[in-house]
Amino acid sequence: MKVDFLFSDDFYGMNAPQLSNTCMHLLCTAGEGSFVFNEHCYHIVKNDLVVIPMPDRMSNLAAHPDLQVEWFAADYKFLQNLLPSNNYSIGGSISLNQDPVVPLTDEQASHLLDDFRRIRDRFEERHLQFYDQLMGSLCLTMMYDIFEVHAQREATDTHTDRTAYIVKQLMALLATGISRTERDVSYYAQRLNVSPKYLSATIKRVTGHSVTSYIDRHTVPILKDYLDDESLSLTQIADHMNFTSLSYFSRYCTKHLGQSPSSYRQSLQPKR
Repeated sequence: MKVDFLFSDDFYGMNAPQLSNTCMHLLCTAGEGSFVFNEHCYHIVKNDLVVIPMPDRMSNLAAHPDLQVEWFAADYKFLQNLLPSNNYSIGGSISLNQDPVVPLTDEQASHLLDDFRRIRDRFEERHLQFYDQLMGSLCLTMMYDIFEVHAQREATDTHTDRTAYIVKQLMALLATGISRTERDVSYYAQRLNVSPKYLSATIKRVTGHSVTSYIDRHTVPILKDYLDDESLSLTQIADHMNFTSLSYFSRYCTKHLGQSPSSYRQSLQPKR
């Protein structure tokens, strides 16, 4: 049966086979989780929007116990036909395929959640003569709210040359994988020749998220890759990642994976 619209708060249900012809829109409202898409591991936290066409391509879903999400999937071709021909539509589609996770501010997340729920509240009214047009207009409202995120980000990036430089350089540093061993805000502040306070305030103002959240977002996939490698002991992983002690390493895993490193490894074993 073809799925036109489907809503859920089940994180693990968003890559079900029946969603293969849909586009998934998920909003993280609390906690954190992770998934693999296009051979890359992505980490999500509160106010992160995830947009993925054909979500059955996702794998390795992992959720912290306090993770809360709301998502809806709509027929992919239906949404594609609604897209206006503008730069945000074209550029957004390309960027989402490269990185499907979009950090939102509290206000942006609130607007998007309202969009989700308006669509949810009306999608069963199939008896209406103009049902397709009604649902299309509600979905298009959601799309423009997502476009607004891109527009505000571009405006913020060009607000001052210094601000744009700081944000871009931090992201460039993190993209190198340096957070494998460096997870202190002061390290990145020193590399960028600013104070930790200035760096934290700038990143929070521009993105709505903390420097630490971005550091963790890049660190968690590295951590999971190490844990997936059974040839490495937990002590070796802690050493490779420059944790000061095995207990600190264990606490970090529990915080971000929802379980201890040994429990996480056991969860990877095939169940008999």
